[in-house]
Amino acid sequence: MGKKNLARRVAVPAAAVAMVLGLAACEDGGTESKGDGKAADSAPKVLSRAEAGKALNAAYKSTSEAKSAKVEMTMTMPEGTPDSGDMKMSGVMGWDPNMMDLTMSGSALQAGDPTAPEVSRVLMDDDVMYVDMGAEAAKDMDGRRWMKMDLGALVEEMEKSGEAGGGEMAKALTGGLENMNQDPAQQLALLMESPSLKHVGPAKVGGVETQHYKGTLSFEEMLDANTSFDALPEKDRKKLVETMKKADLEGYQTQVWVNGDDLPVKMDVVMETTEGDIRVVQTFSDYGAAVKVDPPAEKDTLDLMEMLKEMAEMGAGS
Repeated sequence: MGKKNLARRVAVPAAAVAMVLGLAACEDGGTESKGDGKAADSAPKVLSRAEAGKALNAAYKSTSEAKSAKVEMTMTMPEGTPDSGDMKMSGVMGWDPNMMDLTMSGSALQAGDPTAPEVSRVLMDDDVMYVDMGAEAAKDMDGRRWMKMDLGALVEEMEKSGEAGGGEMAKALTGGLENMNQDPAQQLALLMESPSLKHVGPAKVGGVETQHYKGTLSFEEMLDANTSFDALPEKDRKKLVETMKKADLEGYQTQVWVNGDDLPVKMDVVMETTEGDIRVVQTFSDYGAAVKVDPPAEKDTLDLMEMLKEMAEMGAGS
């Protein structure tokens, strides 16, 4: 397997993790979750938008203070796309500081590459991510099975590129590094900005009594709500919007179920594209769980940035 194939293989789990890291969304009435989370049969009071915003603000504060949780999630890619299928992830993650240790499995993990591992693992320590590429990939990586992705280095490289707004564009695309996390509190903060924020009512999720909220955000509304984009010059902001439109990104949808302790029990996030919906369903438990990440030894890792530079040099030479 060549380096181009290795880069392609890392793209699927990296995309899944990026979705978890940067996904912020809201949801309209057309994508109600089925099964668990169904509204109760009684007809209790439905909160006004202002009251729903106040309730979500309390949830935002509680979630921010919790700093970590155990999580189980499923990402579903649209049928007919190269990476179609499901990606399942479970483990523990923290958002103050940013840390993560997740096990991944599912059909999307092997999309386009049947030699890819059926089960993988992703670690994140601050802004450095490590993805286990498996034993087969290690054969083409001098025995190193971990791919290292330094998100800080990515921003620095784009800042050096000389492209208009390259540094600010990189920071915006990565969520601004200081926000480069899978923080459910940030998803709640964005949901509060949704013009269509709605309190659906009470619901049980996994036997837990919760309150169900939902809303939608267009991509432009997400930009307005996300402070990570504040430093982006207007011309680069327009360029980013055009790029996302070319990528067929149409908008975001979110549903969240909050328990009596003002903590999210479940989030159902949809990113709408012309090829179909990309959906991420997350369930949270054990808020405040300990998160400890031991990065792989340097001898066991291959730096993605270095590999991409080498590939670029090979391309220039040819």
